[in-house]
Amino acid sequence: MHGEYKVPGGKLVVVDLEVREGVLRDVRVAGDFFLEPDEALLDIDRALEGAPADLPAPQLAARIDAALPEGAVLFGFTSEAVGVAVRRALAQATDWTDYDWQLVHDGPQAPELHMALDEVLTAEVAAGRRPPTLRVWEWGSPAVVIGSFQSLRNEVDPEGAARHGITVVRRVSGGGAMFIEPGNTITYSLCVPDALVQGLSFADSYKYLDDWVLGALETMGVKAWYQPLNDIATDAGKIAGAAQKRVVSGNGAVLHHVTMAYDIDAAKMLDVLRIGREKLSDKGTTSAKKRVDPLRRQTGLPRDAVIAKMIDSFRGRYGLTEGSVTPEELARAEGLARTKFSSPEWTARVP
Repeated sequence: MHGEYKVPGGKLVVVDLEVREGVLRDVRVAGDFFLEPDEALLDIDRALEGAPADLPAPQLAARIDAALPEGAVLFGFTSEAVGVAVRRALAQATDWTDYDWQLVHDGPQAPELHMALDEVLTAEVAAGRRPPTLRVWEWGSPAVVIGSFQSLRNEVDPEGAARHGITVVRRVSGGGAMFIEPGNTITYSLCVPDALVQGLSFADSYKYLDDWVLGALETMGVKAWYQPLNDIATDAGKIAGAAQKRVVSGNGAVLHHVTMAYDIDAAKMLDVLRIGREKLSDKGTTSAKKRVDPLRRQTGLPRDAVIAKMIDSFRGRYGLTEGSVTPEELARAEGLARTKFSSPEWTARVP
């Protein structure tokens, strides 16, 4: 069995192993990381040899930590990263480069249709009828997108939304509310096979699926990092939030979508969203304006240029071909947009 795990912001860890009588055998750890002393690599292999095959990554890491010599230095990886690579080998997880990725970047679309497209395209990936897909959104109108489990009345001021002509929709994933203005927001979805995140914890899957965009931001001079559970942040503040939804039908798939603040009208946002003081204090700030720092200021680039650099970065890492939503997929999404994502029953399912 072979498993790989690219540490977000770090190095690649590779594990080859066999399982015999329920335990790990012939374990060999490798990668482009740095490790001192050299002999510590053998200590890592020996620590994993004979470990029960059902041990989770943290317990595998504990075995490694106990076996490492005093003063050992692991640079670009951690003992838990090795444990994750082992779990991915045992789960027969795939890697980004095992797939032919498709880009979908269409013109502006209604908020309800965006919600429906996420559901339909992820289901198609799970069924094996669509390749893994990066979809970059263009918004046809301003919106507030609330998480699947949020209370509508607690999150949105209906008078403020009406005053600014803002559509309120509920997405299928959890997480918090997003304030959307077409020229001020960058949103993308990854619809990926479940096999890509096998062996990763829920939290690790966020970090793993966000790693490429951290690299893209770095090419634009923005030093960003993953901030658990679902934020992307810089020294200047939060710049993006992610959310996920798992599909268990077919071979399984994961929807991972991210909204990034290119620019923001903080006064308008506060007029529409009911952001509680407790939530703001939890983030260590005193105003919503300070919580979100736009990419326009940090990059100095037009929005289209930021998107182009993100797409180029993804293509350079994993390959990416131009694609489109099929007529059948679009018809299904339009039906869902009408019957589900525009319906008061869905939008107010948590009043």
